[in-house]
Amino acid sequence: MLSWLPIASASDFSIHNLPFGIFSTANLSDPRVGVAIGEQILDLAAVADRAVFDAFLTVEQRDVFRRTYLNDFIRLGRPVWQQVRSVLQAELTDPESVLRSGSDQVLVPQANATMHLPVQIGDYTDFYSSIDHASNVGKMFRDPANALLPNWRHLPVGYHGRASSVVVSGTSIKRPNGQQLPKGEVLPVFGASQRLDFELETAFVVGKDTPLGTSLTTADFDEHVFGMVLFNDWSARDIQQWEYVPLGPFLGKSFGSSISPWVVTMDALAPFRLAGYVQDPTPLPYLHETNPLPNLDIQLVVGLTPGAGGNGAEETIISRSNQRFLYWSQAQQLAHHTVNGCNIRVGDLVASGTISGPDRSSWGSMLELSWGGTEPIALVSGKTRTFLQDGDTVTFHGYAEKEGIRVGFGAVSGQIVP
Repeated sequence: MLSWLPIASASDFSIHNLPFGIFSTANLSDPRVGVAIGEQILDLAAVADRAVFDAFLTVEQRDVFRRTYLNDFIRLGRPVWQQVRSVLQAELTDPESVLRSGSDQVLVPQANATMHLPVQIGDYTDFYSSIDHASNVGKMFRDPANALLPNWRHLPVGYHGRASSVVVSGTSIKRPNGQQLPKGEVLPVFGASQRLDFELETAFVVGKDTPLGTSLTTADFDEHVFGMVLFNDWSARDIQQWEYVPLGPFLGKSFGSSISPWVVTMDALAPFRLAGYVQDPTPLPYLHETNPLPNLDIQLVVGLTPGAGGNGAEETIISRSNQRFLYWSQAQQLAHHTVNGCNIRVGDLVASGTISGPDRSSWGSMLELSWGGTEPIALVSGKTRTFLQDGDTVTFHGYAEKEGIRVGFGAVSGQIVP
């Protein structure tokens, strides 16, 4: 497809993508729904005023584009998501489109917009689905010969996180305080975390409610998932290490998690599906995959830009990973999440857990890259890091690309402040 709108070949926001988000400008009284295309944002409220959605949306339904979250649009269901995306692709490739005439009334430069949290998040769950990450952590903190706990290959391990502290890209992250047990000590101390870390993750956004007591299968994934975002599960490793036994992560995680502002639909990502891991032992029947291509080929890149004391602001790429390194697929995560009858709701966020590959260059956390703080990471500025310092900015990029088609997420970024 070729658009009448100029779009750079390396743009994350090609005509094949069209991700949804919430934006505002100095001229708009309230945030509203937009779609990213090239360096522009399509104002869907203004697009709807040109009658392009009239054939399948009522007046009341078209009002969802003036809401401050995507939830009401998502509730209209997958057929509507697909129709809106299809109509926009048709209009953006039609030289005679009503959107092209007076395009300045429907297009907003991304540079002039402020992006907001795209969905109202009722609940947030974080999984632990990368076998290389789980193995690395097990080697560091438990038994190198038996890195994985006995349950790990039988189910997608996860925990319920704190939805209230999920923030949109660009929001600063305050270094958390908490209890820590210094090495060699028997009593804890209180203070600011000294082992602050990022976790390279993706997350999917639930697109359909289920009643309490309902269990989904892996085959239900497409019907119940709207799209994906990049996700940074900031982690205070010293607080986490002291608190996590016996109930798991709490204050070491809940101080902040960052997501990218654009939600890339599962339809846009469909061409990039690929086979997953051979799972041994074979999972229980409720976790059996019905899709022969359950994983996604999404390139993931982590950059670290040092702050004060970093000798300039030059970014160092410290990791290149890929969504394909998930042992447990997203469909299996959803099936396991609901197997006990747990209900899900539109806007719920389900994160992958740290995505690490088999070699050091693809590891998805400072904990792994510096091997527990024992092997400093060299930055292009000449400085080193074992964990994050105040002023440091961490930025993730993610994109899928093949045969000249690129579908990207943009970026999720956050700076550590005292």
